[in-house]
Amino acid sequence: MSKPSPQELTDFEKQCDAWFAANTVRDPGFMLPLTFMEVSTDRQFDFLREWQRKVYEAGYFGMSWPTEYGGYGMHPEYQRIATRIMKTHDAPIMINAIANGWTGPLLLDIGREEDKRRYIKPMLSAEEIWCQGFSEPEHGSDLGSAQTKAVRDGDDYVINGSKIWTSLGDRADYMILLARTSNDGPSKYAGLSFFLAPMKIPGVETRRLKKLTGEYGFTQCFFTDARIPASGLVGEEGQGWMVAMKTLEYERGAKVNPVGGYFVKEMDVMSVVDMARTAKRGGKPVLDDPVMRDRLVDYMIEIQALNLNNQRRRMAPLTSDRPMGLALMNKLARTELIRELTEFSLQFQGSRAGYYVGDENAVDDGYWHRAYLNSFSATIGGGTSQIQKNIIGEHVLGLPKGR
Repeated sequence: MSKPSPQELTDFEKQCDAWFAANTVRDPGFMLPLTFMEVSTDRQFDFLREWQRKVYEAGYFGMSWPTEYGGYGMHPEYQRIATRIMKTHDAPIMINAIANGWTGPLLLDIGREEDKRRYIKPMLSAEEIWCQGFSEPEHGSDLGSAQTKAVRDGDDYVINGSKIWTSLGDRADYMILLARTSNDGPSKYAGLSFFLAPMKIPGVETRRLKKLTGEYGFTQCFFTDARIPASGLVGEEGQGWMVAMKTLEYERGAKVNPVGGYFVKEMDVMSVVDMARTAKRGGKPVLDDPVMRDRLVDYMIEIQALNLNNQRRRMAPLTSDRPMGLALMNKLARTELIRELTEFSLQFQGSRAGYYVGDENAVDDGYWHRAYLNSFSATIGGGTSQIQKNIIGEHVLGLPKGR
């Protein structure tokens, strides 16, 4: 596939800009989620599902994915432009994150031909929503100790167990499921298998979990003699750990298959600066405080560095010393930075920092409080910050494996 000419890209950018200018809804009449992990109400879900379908059908999502599976088969540079324009217009997030960010790229890499043809187009159009069944109660981040069982019975596997912190679990049509098919083998990882599992079947129950924000972005899923087709097995029995680790490469940003759009809105440090101009302390704008200005500049430098690193990681000569270094650090650095920045945004709201969403005295309708409380989920999902540090230490710096 040849790279498009500068003029072709310029023409496309103008076309793309015009479409998002005309179609981006600024205020749907309710608060939109900042991430796919915050979708709580039917109105939010229906709006975001329709938005993804609309962007896909307009040709600005899934642009570089193969046409035979529902993509548009275009050069990735077009998708990068479309995504950048989406951000410029502050467009809503794409809702089907587990499908388009994790599962679709996995299937394109190692999936069977029939699975690619069956699942990928409905993922892109958000006709079928996906969730992730990895974490379990009592096991925390120890994914290898998963105890949900999958027992082969003819053409089916019978599933029993529970998964937790499942984003969109109550609305999903399918789940990428890690389950134990055997207790034999040289390690706890050897008996795990990976499935594409239907959710809307007998024996599957979901319960919504109320978060600190008051929203219901997560669920706990219970499987009681639920029968899923054996054809949903990805790879061979007992290879689930390897498939799960490949999936996590996408979730953690170590590998990228640019479907387009974004599933998490990145915090704009300039909006914090704007608030600092109007917020007052001691009768003066907070931005007049040299200490506050200094901290804001530090955050601006860090965000710019992360953005430039995302460009640098695509240039092999600039990463030849540690090819996976930038990719593996991105998830850790960005999620922790957003948590710090949203916390900082509350520090200069004065007495109004005590008001939350729904209170008429809240700054920006409580947007910053909600963003801060929700920022913790990103530091946990896909591996906690502590686990990410271990991964970087072992796989980038070459340090010995921790206990």
